[in-house]
Amino acid sequence: METIQDQNLKPMSVKDWVITLLIMAIPLVGFIMLFVYAFGSNENINKQNWAKAQLLVAAIVLGFVLLLFMIFGAFFASSFSGMQHY
Repeated sequence: METIQDQNLKPMSVKDWVITLLIMAIPLVGFIMLFVYAFGSNENINKQNWAKAQLLVAAIVLGFVLLLFMIFGAFFASSFSGMQHY
């Protein structure tokens, strides 16, 4: 009989990936499940690494979007501050 450790090291099947991706498509549930998959001790190592990569990419994109909002916000604020005289 396989132990949980051995089972977590096996490659995931296509069926497992399809189920994982369907769960990720559910709003909010998918985001929560990313943390469960990434930091859960009973998850397949492939799924753990994939979830950690997804969270890292999401954090990088969020940081980039926030940076753009700050840049464009400062640009528009300075543009409209000069229009007080009209």
